[in-house]
Amino acid sequence: MRRIVRAAAVLTFAAGAVLVTGAGSQAAEAGARATVHGCPSGAVCLYPGSGWNGDKPEHMYWSYGAHNLVDETGTHRVLNNQTGGATAALCKGYDGVNCGDKGYPGETIVTNMTPINSIRLAE
Repeated sequence: MRRIVRAAAVLTFAAGAVLVTGAGSQAAEAGARATVHGCPSGAVCLYPGSGWNGDKPEHMYWSYGAHNLVDETGTHRVLNNQTGGATAALCKGYDGVNCGDKGYPGETIVTNMTPINSIRLAE
């Protein structure tokens, strides 16, 4: 009888620990996932014009490295919604060459994209 009671207590404790851990990690993940003007957390978003385009980014960039642009001219808005200290830089050359200042998470750049040919994301 003691074995049954012990086994039931162990199972109850284990199930409770899994539920608490699962709920805690979901809550932490939900708190870290803030979308700003349609740009999900972790992304760098490009908007046509100087506004937010109805909170609809034209492009989203997720991975570190250079992202070459095609036919992006005139004024655009770039939002760095990455996390931590991840940066985004606008570059005049393809493949992330000849980059300007780095933008940090939460920063927005409104600029003429005509001379810009790539965006470089870095940690």
